[in-house]
Amino acid sequence: MAKYLVIVESPAKAKTIKRYLGSNYTVKASMGHVIDLPKSQMGVDVEHDYEPKYITIRGKGPVLKELKTAAKKAQKIYLAADPDREGEAIAWHLAKALGVDESTECRVVFNEITKDAIKDSFKKPRKINYDLVDAQQARRILDRLVGYSMSPLLWKKIKKGLSAGRVQSVAVKMIIDREQEINAFLPEEYWTIKLELDANGEKLEANFYGVDGKKRELHSEEEVNEVLAKLSESFTVDSVTKKERKRNPALPFTTSSLQQEAARKLNFRAKKTMMIAQQLYEGIELGKEGTIGLITYMRTDSTRTSETANLEAHGFIENAYGKEYIASEKRKEKKAANSQDAHEAVRPTSTMRDPQLVKSYLSRDQFRLYKLIWERFVASQMAPAILDTVKVDLNSNDVMFRANGSTVKFPGFMKVYIEDTDDEAVTDVKEGLLPPLEDGEVLQQESIDPKQHFTQPPPRYTEARLVRAMEELGIGRPSTYAPTLDTIQKRGYVTLEEKKFLPTELGELVIDMISDYFQEFITVQFTADMEALLDAIEKGDMQWTEVVDPIYKSFAKRLTRAEAEIEKIEIKDEPAGEDCEVCGHAMVIKMGRYGKFMACSNFPECRNTKPIQVEIGVKCPTCGTGDIVERRSKKGRLFYGCSNYPECEFVSWDKPVEEPCPVCSSMMVQKKIKNGVKVECTSCGHHETRIDQEQEEE
Repeated sequence: MAKYLVIVESPAKAKTIKRYLGSNYTVKASMGHVIDLPKSQMGVDVEHDYEPKYITIRGKGPVLKELKTAAKKAQKIYLAADPDREGEAIAWHLAKALGVDESTECRVVFNEITKDAIKDSFKKPRKINYDLVDAQQARRILDRLVGYSMSPLLWKKIKKGLSAGRVQSVAVKMIIDREQEINAFLPEEYWTIKLELDANGEKLEANFYGVDGKKRELHSEEEVNEVLAKLSESFTVDSVTKKERKRNPALPFTTSSLQQEAARKLNFRAKKTMMIAQQLYEGIELGKEGTIGLITYMRTDSTRTSETANLEAHGFIENAYGKEYIASEKRKEKKAANSQDAHEAVRPTSTMRDPQLVKSYLSRDQFRLYKLIWERFVASQMAPAILDTVKVDLNSNDVMFRANGSTVKFPGFMKVYIEDTDDEAVTDVKEGLLPPLEDGEVLQQESIDPKQHFTQPPPRYTEARLVRAMEELGIGRPSTYAPTLDTIQKRGYVTLEEKKFLPTELGELVIDMISDYFQEFITVQFTADMEALLDAIEKGDMQWTEVVDPIYKSFAKRLTRAEAEIEKIEIKDEPAGEDCEVCGHAMVIKMGRYGKFMACSNFPECRNTKPIQVEIGVKCPTCGTGDIVERRSKKGRLFYGCSNYPECEFVSWDKPVEEPCPVCSSMMVQKKIKNGVKVECTSCGHHETRIDQEQEEE
């Protein structure tokens, strides 16, 4: 019979850990929280120091019974939930439920599920950290008090099924505020002038810089014509400036940067990234090696990595690329607002597990995410890239043009990985190797191309942009980014159109109401300050009731006023302008999870619904009579189909375009690529790349 009982959160984690602990240990899973506040009531006694009423979660009775049976047979119980606030709270609840002596060293934590990390952690168990528990409890109770008080108000005044929350409401407000910025934006005209010169038989491209040695912006065609009138056919090389520039690798992943980069490079939603990262952390079956945890704990805001991991990476880099590719200096971490340093960055548990070596054991998505994490960490331990840059200033009658070029002298980390960005602007001139030039050299103009542009509004939030903004502002924690983005979409407050967030009418209605009466509670500053207070509890600097009490009392006063003053908001159904083909009653437009749809006004007697067809101005290539319209899959993904469905079954994930293929006259579709779109023929493969006007000058 096993002497020791170890309780973790998931069966996958239990299976991996069991391999390292041997026959003296029984490892069981709690399946996450087993005890929590009740769903059917507030569960917090406001009159008695906010005493929580914890109960066994519905459906978890059999799990808890099994754990109690195993606990009675064990000499000692180790609680090995995840190494964060939630994990500490799970350990505390389990200790109480199983009768574990809380004064003993019963808590075991590890940042990675590897043999060495597991064995080391069991050599130094610790007591339950009540500061961590209190921080989780403060967050849980405050969110319950606010959520369970505000949600009935929303149900009463707007419609059932709505909710509000400390973090989700701020996220929705950020999306609404950005949409208002876009709507209020007034574009400003500006011009660029591109110049092509003959440089001893080679083409040199340069852009207008300024006049009389000073940088100048061009705001009208008149200003452009003034500049053009000054130019002659010849340009003199004023100066050639050569420099060596270093480019440093990105630091290892935090939760936030992992979600952002997975969105950019892999097209993963935040929720998907965290789900796959959890699988890689808990363990993957690697043939003869058994089940191995491939990455460290994935909820972290630290970029710190252990010296052991760094040295192993250095050995790999030296063998693979040479000693000169190893980073010679240790880089300083960049810490976001209210960041903590409890865990390492997200990294592979062993650099020696090259993604290609484990590829056959991983699903396609597991492999892609593991490869991203592995490459990012290895690159972070490599030497900077060295670029040779050249800047050439050209002059014609005191009008200055500038050409920039760069070449890679030493690739360094770029051999392995280069970070993507959301906001890379589209430019007409790509840097590369410039022709050899000397000061005073005279070049002849080949062509000159003035172009009119207009400034663009700020871009809508993508998931990556919103996560980055939340992190920079100190809103939420690594564990809350993905659930927050998921919740605001499920509630129908925002939709994701072409990977960009748009607020719905319902979202605007809810935030308007909250703003009128609870303005303080949905500001970025309040939410960030709240996170700082939770950190103070975690450090033992404050009691959790000292944080909850003043916030709730202020909130309760506003709630009383709101309940008395807010009139019920009638969300009137908009006539659809057509009759129901089932019963003949008028169809109306309703708001659903993925936007508007048509439904019969005779509900519930008639439950006929159908999507609102948004035509894109393209005829169906299959039947020739129907129009291509936007549709939604069951998961809310946008696709395109024929308006004559089900008679015509044409569908396409890619947006069809009006013009036919110039080669074979078949249908062309639009595919998103970085900084533009690719228009591609569905038959012969002919394709053209075009600039995405929404991203230009972003």
